Amino acid sequence: MILYFLRHADAEPDASDDASRKLTEKGIEQAQRVAKFCVRSEVLPDLILTSPVVRARQTAEVVARRLGIGRIESAGWLACGLAPETCFEKLAGLEGEGAVMLVGHEPDFSEVIAAFLGCGDGCALHLRKCSLTCVSASTFARGGAVLEFLVPARLM
Repeated sequence: MILYFLRHADAEPDASDDASRKLTEKGIEQAQRVAKFCVRSEVLPDLILTSPVVRARQTAEVVARRLGIGRIESAGWLACGLAPETCFEKLAGLEGEGAVMLVGHEPDFSEVIAAFLGCGDGCALHLRKCSLTCVSASTFARGGAVLEFLVPARLM
């Protein structure tokens, strides 16, 4: 399965309700840049799963709209605090979906990707806002994937 991990774009500064922070103008521009990159690079997921947190959902919506993808679903398990094992379990239930884009958060995605690649817990991986990472997963377990690419928004 091809998996695209998209960290949410730039959002408003911390507020009393972290889950309702919206994208800034810069964040909207970042998400649009990612969407254009996806079109140019033929990154066309069959399904987009997003954290229900507003900034992630908004990022997913901008990308989905540009790509013409109607399948965008909110997945509570992608909210802040995602553990690699939870991600593996949920993705195993999607086997056969083809390419899936997950839109979520740090440090969750760095930890999940590092686990997928078989890196130790201290793996030095950090995803910048609105970076796009692609892995090809043969199994949904530690060491079960190969890194295809990792591109920060500023280079798209």
